[in-house]
Amino acid sequence: MSYFINVILPIPLDKEFTYSINKTEAAFLKPGMRVAVQFGKSKVYAALVTKIHETPPLVYEAKEIEHILDEFAIVTPQQLKIWAWISEYYMCTKGEVMRAALPGAFLLESETIVFKNEQTSFDESLLKDDEFLIFEALQYQSVLRVQEIMNIIGKKNVLPVIKRLLEKEVITVQEEIYEQYKPKIVRFVRLHKEYNKEASLRDLLDSMTRSPKQREVLLHLFTLQAQANKPIKVSELIKTSNSSSSVVKTLINKGILEEYHLQRDRVEYETGKNGESKELNEYQHKAFLEIENSFKEKDVCLFHGVTSSGKTEVYVKLIEKVIQEGKQVLYLLPEIALTTQLITRLQEYFGEKLTVYHSKYSVNERVEAWNNVKAGKSKAQVIIGARSAIFLPFVNLGLIVVDEEHENTFKQYDPAPRYHARDTAIVLAKMFGAKVVLGSATPALETYYNANQGKYGFVQLTRRFGNVLMPEINLVDVKTKYKKKEMTGHFSDTLLISIREVLAEGEQVILFQNRRGYSPVVECNTCGHSPQCPNCDVSLTFHSYRNQLRCHYCGYHMAMPQKCIVCESVDLTTKGFGTEQIENELQELFPDHAIGRMDQDTTRGKHGYEKIINRFEEGDIDIMVGTQMLSKGLDFRNVSLVGIMNADNLLNFPDFRAHERSFQLMQQVAGRAGRTKKRGKVLIQTYNPYHQILQQVSVNDYLGMYKDQIEERHQYKYPPFYKIIKITGKHKDYNKVNDAMDWLGVSFRNVFKLNVLGPEFPPISRIRNQYHKNIIIKIPQKQSLQKTKEVIKKINTSFKSIKEFSGVRIIINVDNY
Repeated sequence: MSYFINVILPIPLDKEFTYSINKTEAAFLKPGMRVAVQFGKSKVYAALVTKIHETPPLVYEAKEIEHILDEFAIVTPQQLKIWAWISEYYMCTKGEVMRAALPGAFLLESETIVFKNEQTSFDESLLKDDEFLIFEALQYQSVLRVQEIMNIIGKKNVLPVIKRLLEKEVITVQEEIYEQYKPKIVRFVRLHKEYNKEASLRDLLDSMTRSPKQREVLLHLFTLQAQANKPIKVSELIKTSNSSSSVVKTLINKGILEEYHLQRDRVEYETGKNGESKELNEYQHKAFLEIENSFKEKDVCLFHGVTSSGKTEVYVKLIEKVIQEGKQVLYLLPEIALTTQLITRLQEYFGEKLTVYHSKYSVNERVEAWNNVKAGKSKAQVIIGARSAIFLPFVNLGLIVVDEEHENTFKQYDPAPRYHARDTAIVLAKMFGAKVVLGSATPALETYYNANQGKYGFVQLTRRFGNVLMPEINLVDVKTKYKKKEMTGHFSDTLLISIREVLAEGEQVILFQNRRGYSPVVECNTCGHSPQCPNCDVSLTFHSYRNQLRCHYCGYHMAMPQKCIVCESVDLTTKGFGTEQIENELQELFPDHAIGRMDQDTTRGKHGYEKIINRFEEGDIDIMVGTQMLSKGLDFRNVSLVGIMNADNLLNFPDFRAHERSFQLMQQVAGRAGRTKKRGKVLIQTYNPYHQILQQVSVNDYLGMYKDQIEERHQYKYPPFYKIIKITGKHKDYNKVNDAMDWLGVSFRNVFKLNVLGPEFPPISRIRNQYHKNIIIKIPQKQSLQKTKEVIKKINTSFKSIKEFSGVRIIINVDNY
């Protein structure tokens, strides 16, 4: 009898593939294990088993697998279920979901290894220079890897050279698959068993009078053992005894100490300090009970609490309850910056039960977190992470907290799968019968609408913790200030006076400008030319700290020109301003105060966020300038003034969510002010102080904003009343994209009639040398989403078979907002 397995390959193909296995392999394999399989002519991949069966494939003959890679399943049945849902709902392939879900170390791909062909003899003079270099290298070592060949011949593309050598039968090649994850092994030492008795130990110490250094090391070992009842690392002993590794080695060789090795996790958290969570005040306690009550009837609850109302403390109480039941909790955050602050807070309550998972962690650290969650270890009971943590192999999930649920960073835009972590979390929780809390001070319109419709539970917390008043928000009319000459650089006199007052009191200031760099446009005053990115339709942004012009879309950069590239005039000016320029102006205005900047340029590296946030918390920075990173739920106790440098560039954006997003962003930034005793102050600089959104922000009128926006959405057929699927065509040839998208537009219009918008070029129509053109399909509530997607897939398949449009890449983005 023949046995077969279905596998998912980590490549963007829609279907699963079937491979043949023998009887013993069939008995051993389980869904969720990885096997090495050959796909295509010679490439070997680590594929994931989904099903073991006895039905051979109809169209092709099943190849045999190479070998089994795992002893246990690394992916759970629930994960395979959620992958299938993501692939179906967000219209992407299971291979793409697999690539996003698994840590890089699990996604093994083969590496080509080159051997010298011992079977044939040939004339060396027929070899070209680069071929001879490889041949010569093989005389000295038995195998070469692709990377080594690149270094030898100094070229990136070495495949043509390898191909020529294969044709001349000089070499043979083989594909090898190798494990990337290496566990961390730590060296420990302990006193040899012989010296456990007091008498033998006394004799030992007496005999060591002539070796003072060795005696010193031993005494330090006893001290460390007395201090903490845990294994003693070799490195720790060397450090505390101020000795060297050679002294420790001598003691090991003499048989006085013995060394042993243990496997350790790369990220470990200390035990909590007090382990007791704070007592909730009456409003928090009432909210906690209301959430508990809403969970009796509904699985999802929207927790609408104003900024600084102490939502985290309520979450902590909910988490404590779930942990006592022995279940796991997932705490999702929109920004990695937030995890650093939250870890410190949650560590006090949950200590070692905490695991963190996000993209700034190394591959090995992520594999360890993955294994701990799957094993249901006590150190992985509370998992904090950004959106990718949704893919972890939970075994008994009890609660998901989605903090700042309105944030658009929960949506993955590129590459596929283009999923939304909040919506996926709700589906994941349903699979486990778990509960979901969506927390925000400014909920997304769709979430608030669902709560109003009774689909979700709804709990409000309208008072700030400690009864601190909401910040006083004032609008500053920059237009009038410029006319009256009351501006210094980009600062109005009102803002400067307030900053001086706050600094005099010894408090801190946050200034928000949602643009990094020094200035977004450099312009020649003589001919008006402004340097553009050669690959994208955007002007280059000037970064003064590197004296460079950079493109924020493709990363292209060049040195800042001394004169105009076109007319060679030296009269160049900058237009607009970013965080760097604000920082420079502040340094001139407040030379005696420490200025910090928090944007993508200053938070690179694993601990980039941590360093800046800690410096600000400890009071080393007086004024912090930053982009939207600053707005997301960070808790600074000493900030009493927040300044928004320019509110208009948020509002005037061609997107149906622009006004909602502006409101959320400004409210969130404002919420960083006055979080302890004193009432905070917020100043918003704008050219249009009578704009409705700004008026609503100034009086914290979320409900007014919601009513206005929901009315508009209903009128113009946007979510939550209509679902949206965005289809983008990409190609480097402008005409090809145009023709292709026009064809698609006509095809969709034939089916969906008036519910098709476009095809239209977006505001930035060329990125990385590729032209983009969009079509938006609106789906009314009564129309079947499933059937709509089937039609889109059919039309897309027909499109792919048209020869003239080959090379035009089509991207389907479901719920693209």
